[in-house]
Amino acid sequence: MFLFKKIVAPFLFPVPLTFLLLLAGLWLLWFTRRRKTGKILVSLGFCVFALCSFGPPSKALLAPLEQRHPAYDAEGASGWETVVAQEQGPPAYVVVLGGGHVSDPSLPVTSQLNEASLVRLVEGIRIHRQTPGSKLVLSGGAAFGGVPEADLMARMAEALGVASGDILREAGSWDTEGQARLLRPILGERPFILVTSASHMPRSMRLFQKQGLEPVAAPTGHMVREDGRWSPGVFFPGARCLGKAETAVYEYLGIAWAWLRGQV
Repeated sequence: MFLFKKIVAPFLFPVPLTFLLLLAGLWLLWFTRRRKTGKILVSLGFCVFALCSFGPPSKALLAPLEQRHPAYDAEGASGWETVVAQEQGPPAYVVVLGGGHVSDPSLPVTSQLNEASLVRLVEGIRIHRQTPGSKLVLSGGAAFGGVPEADLMARMAEALGVASGDILREAGSWDTEGQARLLRPILGERPFILVTSASHMPRSMRLFQKQGLEPVAAPTGHMVREDGRWSPGVFFPGARCLGKAETAVYEYLGIAWAWLRGQV
């Protein structure tokens, strides 16, 4: 099922979907008499590409995911019930979910970890240092072989000054559902801080809660960011907007898939 998900889902991402629509439309226009259908497919492909390439539509897709959970404030206990904190003490674990990597020993560890993983790890280390007595739990396996992502993140964390004794690893998971399931024996019933990308947080929270765990959201890596200033770039299509749309589609598909399998 894991391979099925990884193979089928990309065909619904904006760029592959646009490519397939344009390819099918051009085939009908050039090699068949079904020109009307071909024109419809080409037009549909162009519309999908255009909508996902501009800022407002891509932000409209992604913002509901990223804004679901507020940023975590260790000092103000934002997103974490103060009453629980007083009764049980500060969270014992800061969990960082891996966001992708490659196993290439010829590259430095900073290049082997994807950008999402690096941002999550830095945020996790920041919160870990603000949470006395906490352990940094790094989660991520190696679905297609190579070095587990948790091991790479641990190397990076140690290089950034985290003591090896404060690091725990979960290196057997292939996806978020697996991370929640395999981390359950480690985390127990106490609240813990969950660090992942803001767009990935809604799905992660639901998967961890389904396992009977008590995650406290600490989203990071926000792609929808507003500083109140107007920019002419809003009138131009761009690859970054396509990336935002793809991230949103990926997460919505992930939520739907988890719902269909009864995981959330």
